[in-house]
Amino acid sequence: MKHLIVTADDFGAAREVNDAVEHAHRHGILTAASLMVAAPAAADAVARAKAMPSLRVGLHLVLVEGRPTLLPDAIPDLVDATGHFRTDMARAGAAMFFRPTVRRQLDAEIAAQFEAFAATGLPLDHVNTHKHFHLHPTIAGSILRIGTAFGMRAMRVPLEPRAVLAAAEPGASTPPAVITWPWAALLRRRLRNAGQRVPDAVFGLAWSGAMTPARMRGLLAHLPDGLSEIYLHPATSGGFEGAAPGYRYKEELDALSDREVVSAARHDQIRLGGFADFLA
Repeated sequence: MKHLIVTADDFGAAREVNDAVEHAHRHGILTAASLMVAAPAAADAVARAKAMPSLRVGLHLVLVEGRPTLLPDAIPDLVDATGHFRTDMARAGAAMFFRPTVRRQLDAEIAAQFEAFAATGLPLDHVNTHKHFHLHPTIAGSILRIGTAFGMRAMRVPLEPRAVLAAAEPGASTPPAVITWPWAALLRRRLRNAGQRVPDAVFGLAWSGAMTPARMRGLLAHLPDGLSEIYLHPATSGGFEGAAPGYRYKEELDALSDREVVSAARHDQIRLGGFADFLA
């Protein structure tokens, strides 16, 4: 049996994203969404999620390129002069690894985001991070320690089988994830040893912001056995504040409600759900 989670990231980033999440869940194959608790449209996202109890909602931890939950004065080493998270991931990651003061700030912000999610009253389906920053071992350790206390039971690890991508889109060039793969493999082992549910395969890394209907159909046709997650960034348009340049937001929304995609995902060999539906 093939088990499949279809997740929308950046839930709460903007009304355009929230509109897309609601449409894709009600009329397409979207089963889960990852909430940015400090984002501009987070309250709207929570209200919509409560009106769609079948939508599984998790926490999309933001520790780079976004708004913090805590005031900037409480986390001065994590933010820039505007009060937003730093964008220099390499230098920020080094500071988190080497400086105890920065690690304390990191712990405080992670705890604050878990607390903000808990305050919504929504069940915590899963946890992941913006820009996959949890591949950093210090961040992963903090999330695992703090998240367990908040009932975290599942986390995404971006390990994407290239053979499936090649079968889904023959002839396409998909560069190997040489930087992320070793860290992702270590993280998957670490999380599984801690009893966390982790997908066997995750899709969305190579085609981030470009998960077209054709690519989605290809993935569904070649979906491996076990638990897979496909994550996307749908929106009704890309004109909102913080939108990533070049992302094909509307096409990703179309990929979730394409007639052939919906038919393929509802095949009797595929079971759709959120992480909570596939916990042992």
